[in-house]
Amino acid sequence: MTTLIACSHGTRFAEGRAAIHALIARAAELLPGVAIAEAFVDVQDPSIDDVVAAVEGPAVIVPLLLSAGFHTGIDIARAARTREDVVATEPLGPHPLLAETLLTRLEEIGLRDGDHVVLAAAGSSRPEAAVHVRRMRDLLAALIRQPVTVGYAAGADPRIAVAVEAARAAGAERVIAASYVLAPGFFANEVAAAGADITTAPLGADERIAEIIAARYRAGVAAVATLAPR
Repeated sequence: MTTLIACSHGTRFAEGRAAIHALIARAAELLPGVAIAEAFVDVQDPSIDDVVAAVEGPAVIVPLLLSAGFHTGIDIARAARTREDVVATEPLGPHPLLAETLLTRLEEIGLRDGDHVVLAAAGSSRPEAAVHVRRMRDLLAALIRQPVTVGYAAGADPRIAVAVEAARAAGAERVIAASYVLAPGFFANEVAAAGADITTAPLGADERIAEIIAARYRAGVAAVATLAPR
């Protein structure tokens, strides 16, 4: 059986750790019998390098990250290259199921006409991350009538507070920060502090996100089967 290595960023916040654990548990329900190992690219142990080195047999690394960026392109990719029987999949986003989850969070706070939604992402200096976030903006915009723009907590512009002020200046009755982060923690707090009228909850341990993890794993298993020895 091919091991699923669920690799998240890592956080010092207990609520964030609990949310990631709950998300992995939901994915496990969709993958009965699959061994799952947790790994991290920052803050928490064990590191992705240590987990890849220790796992027995083939493995699929599924980044529990919403966009491509430094951690997928450098940390996770490097770890995968150390083994001929390990592959890394695409991150969780962009994906239509993430757009549906964002819509649910917006409906929970009572999205209405006159609102402007700022898709509030963590951000990265790597250009592929911005491409992924803009694609998520497009997927969300296709589901709602309200305008949707993008803001970043770090690493890219515009910053969330700037995007919020631009939406307000454009005449929005309310500005909603749609928290495009998985779990409570540093980036969720940055989104909440950016000055929007309302901030949605993080995506959390939603079953739809667990479905993405399971689908990424199955695609990775198929990729492992095609690998030639390196």
